[in-house]
Parts: sequence; structure tokens; C-alpha cells
Amino acid sequence: MSRIDDLIAEHCPAGVPFKPLGEVGTFVRGSDLQKKDFVDDGFPCIHYGQIYTFYGTSATVTKSFIAPELAARLKQAETGDLIVTTTSENIEEVCTAVAWLGEGSIAIGGHSCVFKHTLDPLYVAYYFQTGQFELQKRKFVSGTKVKDIKTSDIARVKIPVPPL
Repeated sequence: MSRIDDLIAEHCPAGVPFKPLGEVGTFVRGSDLQKKDFVDDGFPCIHYGQIYTFYGTSATVTKSFIAPELAARLKQAETGDLIVTTTSENIEEVCTAVAWLGEGSIAIGGHSCVFKHTLDPLYVAYYFQTGQFELQKRKFVSGTKVKDIKTSDIARVKIPVPPL
């Protein structure tokens, strides 16, 4: 038996409980950030398209910046939050997530949301990459050419929540 198996047997003899994401956190939909808003230096931001093409599971620095005045009007993610895509041209990329592990706030835009939660951010980001998550989210994705998911539907997806 592995150390993980020992821990599960000791702390979760009945198994690990599954909870809807909406019970362990909240989703905040982004808006109004476009590539044309990028500046060379300013307030850090993550554009939804960069989540597919630039970022991995987590990030500590951003690729892009916007004017502080614009950032003040946008939704923001804090350290430990996930930035999740809500739109894509294919179903696989809907709900791609990056855990923000950098210092301070970052702005996010439309076609993405912030998941503010009480779990380990890397654990949640990795869970968003699992086949189990993929099967659940597919039930909620809509659209033909452009695929989209509502934050209220992402909140219905269940995640295993082991005790700390």
C-alpha cells in the first residue's frame, strides 16, 4: 500500500467525498478585456486566449499588462484563484484553467471567469485536466461553431474534496 492509500484509509475510510465546485468556491465572470487594451507596462492581466496558448497549469507572472484605470473596472483574480476559460472553438479547451500563484491581483476579461475557492489551487487546476472533469463539463457545454459554458454550470461539476 502507498502512503496515499494509507492516508485515505486513515482519514477517509468511507471514501473521499465529492462536492459541487459551487459549494467550495464561487465563480465571477470577467468582461471587457481585449487584446487592443494591452500596454507594455502596467497592471498585470490574463486574456482568455492566452490560457490556451501561453500558460500552463499555473502562473506567477503575466505575459500582458493593461492601464491601471482599465484594471480598476475589470474583475480581478487574487493569489490562489483559478482563471478559467468559458469559451473556445472546441469543447476540449472550454474550462481550461490556470492557477494564479503570483503576488498581488491580476485583471481578467470576458470569455473567462475567476474561481475563488478554499482548496489547494494546484489540486483544483490539475483536477480541471482530468477525464473525470471532462466528462462532467461536456454535459453543460453549448454552441456549434463557438463552444460556451455558463459559470453556473461549471459550479455544478463535482470535485473530490479530501480532508487537509
